[in-house]
Amino acid sequence: MSVQESYDAIIVGGSFAGLSAAMALGRARKRVLIIDSNQPCNKQTPHSHNFITQDGEKPAVIKEKALQQVLQYETVKLLEDLAIDVIPSDKRFDVQTQNNGTITTRKVLFTTGIKDTLPDLPGFKECWGISLIHCPYCHGYEVRDIPLGIIANGDMAMHFVELLLGWSKDLILLTNGPSMLTEEQLKAIARHQVKVLETPVKEILHKDGYMNAVTLADGDTIPLNAVFIRAEPSQHSSIPEALGCEIGKNGLIVVDELNHTSVPGIYAAGDNSNMFRAVSIAVGAGTKAGASINRDLLLEDF
Repeated sequence: MSVQESYDAIIVGGSFAGLSAAMALGRARKRVLIIDSNQPCNKQTPHSHNFITQDGEKPAVIKEKALQQVLQYETVKLLEDLAIDVIPSDKRFDVQTQNNGTITTRKVLFTTGIKDTLPDLPGFKECWGISLIHCPYCHGYEVRDIPLGIIANGDMAMHFVELLLGWSKDLILLTNGPSMLTEEQLKAIARHQVKVLETPVKEILHKDGYMNAVTLADGDTIPLNAVFIRAEPSQHSSIPEALGCEIGKNGLIVVDELNHTSVPGIYAAGDNSNMFRAVSIAVGAGTKAGASINRDLLLEDF
């Protein structure tokens, strides 16, 4: 594709929030460029849930269909590239890309998502999003009423136990080291016959990402087909923070109700600024961000 010299909005990140924002802006007849490096955090996830009309569909299939629909709007363009910097310049922004030089825009929307940091242990990366999972609302129904593992400690472990009992009564908690649960928490867990093991986890045994057991440091092997864990999230792109966007204590970009960041002209939507990680929520956030950007552009030109 040929890159124009200037756009009304550049959307950095072309997954669900970004495509939804692009559609809203395209329908508002704004000149939009989506810059996408095609590295979504759900790349391994086999199915998406809690999204009506798309329940059980592969995320990649939903994205491809969305992209085809978005690009039907003649003012919306896609650039397969990586944004490496954004420089403010006289009420505009110069967006530097890895392979296509610098592109100017009036507004920038970051829909760059987050990346997950997992324990550096065999099998974790391969199983992530498939059988090593983080959200019972996204994956719980598919693993209902079978033995479930939890790798967590302290308050997060307690949270998982309380939540997952709604999907299975057969839980085993792996604290992956000395327990940090309080006596009160341990008593509550024991009432529900949840076994607690402090032995560190060594490895997840699996075939093509589908686990069959967890191996502990003492050599014991626990047969399991699904384990819940909270990966450590961080921003997929460092550009918003470099621009001066406020980052909350939870590591997410701080935005107001209309997706403005703390930097005028810079917006954020999706997983990078919302703790509820779901396709449906990202789509809604993108639509709102697109409408917000359009409104701001119209008011500036009024």
